[in-house]
Amino acid sequence: MMTVVCNSTPLIALSRIGRFKLLKTYFDDLCVPQAVYDEVVTRGGNLYGADEVRSAEWIKVKEVENKLAVDSLCLMLDRGESEAIVLAKEQNAALLIIDDGDGRRTARSLGLKITGTIGLLLLAAEDNNLDLKRTIDDLMAVGFRLGEKEYRKIVGETDLNHDR
Repeated sequence: MMTVVCNSTPLIALSRIGRFKLLKTYFDDLCVPQAVYDEVVTRGGNLYGADEVRSAEWIKVKEVENKLAVDSLCLMLDRGESEAIVLAKEQNAALLIIDDGDGRRTARSLGLKITGTIGLLLLAAEDNNLDLKRTIDDLMAVGFRLGEKEYRKIVGETDLNHDR
């Protein structure tokens, strides 16, 4: 079975737009490090993603072994991202789902295969599981940051401020 590790931002973002179940559609076994669970569920309380992550039996919370590696990554990244990257390495994960630019660069430099919230939406759109433009518009409406150039590249629009 392929191991997939996920950081908090994709969990929260997908929950905010009602697309959390896409994770289950594509990944039977999703791992999150303790720091990500704490961020989303324990400290998240009643925020988006907390109930979904807490009740998803297919999401496994794993403790990171190499605390020193986490601490060194925490000099540049937040604890959740640092633990997600180290856990992905320790679990020899097939994929790390992470959105933060610095975290993505760090993960890539360590040889990890990555995707993010947008990558997952692209996959779902290819499978005709969602309307990509509408879903990305929904995501941006709840505060997901995506540059105009990236937006146009993904949805083929020339104007980011269409009918808003």
